[in-house]
Amino acid sequence: MHDASEPFRTTLFKSEPVSYANHQEYLVRGGRSLFRLLPQAFQGLKQISVIGWGSQAPAQACNLRDSLAGSSIRVTVGLRRNSASWSKAQEVGFQEADGTLQEMWQAIAQGDLVLLLISDGATAEIWPQIFKTLRPGSTLGLSHGFLLGCLKMQSRSFPDTINVIGVCPKGMGPSVRRLYEQGQEIDGAGINTSVAIEQDIDGRATDIALGWSVALGAPFSFQTSLEMEYRSDIFGERAILLGAVHGMLERLYATKLASGLSTEEAFLHSAESLTGRISPTISHKGIRGLYQEIAPDQQPRFATLYNAAYAPARTLLQEIYEEVASGNELRSVIMRSHRLAEEPMDTIDSTPMWQVGKQVRTHRTAEDIPLDCDTAAIYCAIMIAQIDLLKEKGHCYSEIVNESVIEAVDSLTPYMHYRGVSYMVDNCSTTARLGSRKWAPRFDYMIYQSVLPYLDQKFSSNTPFDAFQNHEVHEVLTVLATYRPPLDISVGG
Repeated sequence: MHDASEPFRTTLFKSEPVSYANHQEYLVRGGRSLFRLLPQAFQGLKQISVIGWGSQAPAQACNLRDSLAGSSIRVTVGLRRNSASWSKAQEVGFQEADGTLQEMWQAIAQGDLVLLLISDGATAEIWPQIFKTLRPGSTLGLSHGFLLGCLKMQSRSFPDTINVIGVCPKGMGPSVRRLYEQGQEIDGAGINTSVAIEQDIDGRATDIALGWSVALGAPFSFQTSLEMEYRSDIFGERAILLGAVHGMLERLYATKLASGLSTEEAFLHSAESLTGRISPTISHKGIRGLYQEIAPDQQPRFATLYNAAYAPARTLLQEIYEEVASGNELRSVIMRSHRLAEEPMDTIDSTPMWQVGKQVRTHRTAEDIPLDCDTAAIYCAIMIAQIDLLKEKGHCYSEIVNESVIEAVDSLTPYMHYRGVSYMVDNCSTTARLGSRKWAPRFDYMIYQSVLPYLDQKFSSNTPFDAFQNHEVHEVLTVLATYRPPLDISVGG
């Protein structure tokens, strides 16, 4: 495992030091100019097997195939022959006749690099057979640390005959593909990734992992471990990325209706404000830049709501993190996955709020969307509380801001802006979808019970907001913004 404060162990790709807030980390910048290095990074590999067809697999398979076009390396999709996904893979060009579409176990056995992108519930069931099927000397690639968590719960480990690496895009699969496609015109457009070297048996694991990341189109890659990845990732999905933002908007919509706004006005001041004004502003100007956009006469109200929301948000976030770190949340996902066939997930956009949203989207213009002070304050309070908690738990800043800010505003909320909350949540993994549904009501109630009743009170301490004003994350976001591709995702294209 590598420390983010040390360079990547590679002579093929360039590790760039970045310094902020008295910390130094190393990143590897991406870009299509580096595709020429992929045959060297993957030297000796004949087949990359992408196993599954969920949120990540279609995007990763297509990106890898396109990035390796003209090389001798074959990108093959491995699926169960009778699965509904077989024809979907064929529709985008993977075919049994040329060996780019294989039965799952054949693809695992023949893969030199096997990217295991099936659902976490399925992984928890069949990992022993996967380990038996992998060839000694091959590399197991994961885009999520969930399997490591499963092994830890059973006091088991990866086979010592294989490399084990993680390349984890900080965004949903459709974003990984969409930004890669946009990157055909703008070099470096894509989704950032975290890179973890869990096991390196031949000294090649880092080059393979970085090659994989570059081939996906990542603007930059940063270092983590599989354990820190699954802690921050599973936690983040239940928090600001999906669960918290969903629950927060449900409560704010109801509150604004109760204040006398019409249904359309309430939606504009809650969901539309967040997706159409707040997220884009954070993306381009940072979190403090968002506060500076708030009208001066509304800034005291922002401070009051921020002070009211920070502590209860931090308490709830602490609970979620502990549930993930202890393994309880992983067990919950596995148990619920067993029941999905008989008990499918409910629909989350059939409530009146999201039905109103469908109507709003038919005629909205950018000029219609307000920058709502209340929505901005509560969103920022939850976001900063998450940042502080992850920092306390030892995550590096690259991981923190990607899991708490960049993924939220650049990859996820654009999907909600385009077609609503379900389109955002349900384009994510099963684990993310389950977690969002489980924890969103807790954030709704937290705001109802512990935040809004204190809106008109004067706080004896202004500490949370003072800390927000001077938070070191503002510097981190400023530095990492220099790695941001000069475009926004085009979801509808």
